[in-house]
Amino acid sequence: MFFCDPPGNTSPDALFNLGSDVIVENDYVFMHDQEPVHLDIFKPLFDDVLKRNTDVWWPNKPTPFGHVVVSERGEYVEKLCQHYEWTPHYYFYHGWACLDWFRGYDKTFLIPRARNRQPTRTFMSPNRIVAGKRDHRVLFLYNIFKRELEQNHISAPRVCQYEQVDISIVAQKYTHVYQDIADVFKAADLPRLFVGEDQQEMHSYRLSNFAEAQDSLVYVPTETVYFGRRAHLTEKTFKAIALEMPFVLVAPAGSLAYLREYGFRTFEGILDESYDTETDDIRRIEKVTDLLKHLNSLSTLERQQIHQACLPIVEYNYYHFYSGGFADILWTELTSMLAEFKKEHND
Repeated sequence: MFFCDPPGNTSPDALFNLGSDVIVENDYVFMHDQEPVHLDIFKPLFDDVLKRNTDVWWPNKPTPFGHVVVSERGEYVEKLCQHYEWTPHYYFYHGWACLDWFRGYDKTFLIPRARNRQPTRTFMSPNRIVAGKRDHRVLFLYNIFKRELEQNHISAPRVCQYEQVDISIVAQKYTHVYQDIADVFKAADLPRLFVGEDQQEMHSYRLSNFAEAQDSLVYVPTETVYFGRRAHLTEKTFKAIALEMPFVLVAPAGSLAYLREYGFRTFEGILDESYDTETDDIRRIEKVTDLLKHLNSLSTLERQQIHQACLPIVEYNYYHFYSGGFADILWTELTSMLAEFKKEHND
């Protein structure tokens, strides 16, 4: 079995493997279950899995049967497995991670329960990394600034902390879509920080930004991946659930349907969720910001009425997450994946 340690590190130097003194088969399993599948930027890691497996079997060099465990479904996994001739196996790693990371917050008093809130702003949306494979956030933020929605609770950098590049430079990649995008970011009042921050912080493993959450009607997570036909959600979406908030996802098409597979409910009939079926990536972001623009045009009283209408759903999702319903589904999924392994080996 091959895996990266610490989790989330994708350098070949972080690749480790476990074996057995009693070798009965020449199968191997690569655990790529935390990070999304990017065949281009992770190619050195993927290649090293093949090389090390060959080294283990030298000098006999039998044809290995490779398996990869992922927390993603869709075209990117299909391309990976076609390229490396791996058999894919799926379970929802990020669901398990969030149950661990956010455990116990339902026993705290860090934020009022949803039924006791009276939000005055339309939405909150944290955006820390805006370059590289996460530059879809630049498209989202452009639409936010262009539609004059920046008075809401938004965090965004002037310079991407991850790649040390100005956001207006990143934006130049999309001038063929929006001619004025770089100019909009040059004129934007950035960086934008949340309450209590002197710089944007990494909060993946814990809940935070309680003041913004309490004051916002909806949470808008800009997910780790966005482009293409894929199902991949992370802690960013589950923060909304654990904070008892309605959510509007900047994520791949079908992400709301994907979330419903795990027993969660979304807000169709209260919020316009047609964006989730929009497969044009640019148009989907525009439909998300159309929805936010509409909500923002309402009075504070009207938004609070929507908040009240969403309460049964946000409370159901909260209890589904914290009271075992979600974990039961994850257990069934995980044991089914392991049974799949067992059947393949017996066959």
